[in-house]
Amino acid sequence: MQNTKYITFAIITLLFFSGKPVSAQINAARQLAYCTEQVKKTLKIIPQQADHIPRSIVPGSSKWKFVGYKDWCSGFWPGILWYSYEANRSSVFLSKAKAFSSALIPLSQQPAFDHDLGFQIFNSYGNGYRITKNPEYKKIILKTADTLATLFNPKVGTILSWPREVPGMQWTQHNTIIDNMINLEMLFWASRNGGGKRLYDIAFSHANITMKNHFRPDYSAYHAVIYDRKTGKKIKGLTHQGYADDSMWARGQSWAIYGYTMCFRETGNPAFLEFAQKVSDVYLAKLPADGIPYWDFNDPSIPNAPKDASAAAVVASGLLELSTFVNNKAKSQKYRKAAELMLTSLSSSAYQSRNKNTAFLLHSTGHQPNGSEIDTSIIYADYYYIEALLRLDKLQKGRKLN
Repeated sequence: MQNTKYITFAIITLLFFSGKPVSAQINAARQLAYCTEQVKKTLKIIPQQADHIPRSIVPGSSKWKFVGYKDWCSGFWPGILWYSYEANRSSVFLSKAKAFSSALIPLSQQPAFDHDLGFQIFNSYGNGYRITKNPEYKKIILKTADTLATLFNPKVGTILSWPREVPGMQWTQHNTIIDNMINLEMLFWASRNGGGKRLYDIAFSHANITMKNHFRPDYSAYHAVIYDRKTGKKIKGLTHQGYADDSMWARGQSWAIYGYTMCFRETGNPAFLEFAQKVSDVYLAKLPADGIPYWDFNDPSIPNAPKDASAAAVVASGLLELSTFVNNKAKSQKYRKAAELMLTSLSSSAYQSRNKNTAFLLHSTGHQPNGSEIDTSIIYADYYYIEALLRLDKLQKGRKLN
């Protein structure tokens, strides 16, 4: 049965990429209903405490691992609750979104411990403000954007990643990781909403310098680039969480696809739109038939390597937005259909958690070299999955994404 499923996906993919029309394989509204039911189940079994934010569920278990507000993943669960409220307007989701978001307020009041303030605050309070327009949420976002800006090194032109010692990295120099592309969205937003042009300039500089230094000739991304903190000179590129320094780590490439698409939306800079397509095209060209990447495209143990549903969810969401920006109709349709195929696969019994646990998805890979969260249900996979479904639902109903 499983072989039949993958053969079917191979046929669909072949038809699509050969230019023949493929009908949408997924009903976004139906899958959103699945997500909100899973959220209800999670709310019934988790402690309603600020230091019990769901992060992951290991294979064979139904118990969530919990983290506190300082964990880089702390904003995804509140974000999922905001998205769930957006999907069906349940007052339960609204009250829980407010409660779990409030646990993150200290991040707007403390010096930067981590570069992932965008993941933490913009995924929670950013969505909360977008939906409710609560002025207190706006204040929290603006304070946090100012905190993130303190990590910017003007000599380098990028934001410092990990403002502390991290094993395997050169703490004495300036480290920047591809994940940081996502944190720029909070800076762009803040610059338009009272934070000033300085925040825009920081975000633009980071995206521009990263575009020049963070990619190989084939447009695959390094996970990290180390710069001389005093001169700004690039020292080397490496892959901290991938298979090797010259390999294409799937989730790293997903951050690039999503990040440069977002940067074009925020700036209108055609170079970012062109680059978003280049980093997308190298990813799509190497995908397996079901549209879900192995954790690293160059792992020699493929096809026995673990998959990464989280990367697929990020890419699906990014490609849906990218499809609305690309003027070339054939290429726009290519990105839209590729995203739909990914979501179709993620929504199948092969990847949805269903009765196995209360997450949305199975088979994500967190940090393979560290032996951490391998073949696991991980909260950021769920976040980008429900985001992608909300985006697809809008497109299927003829609505704009923004």
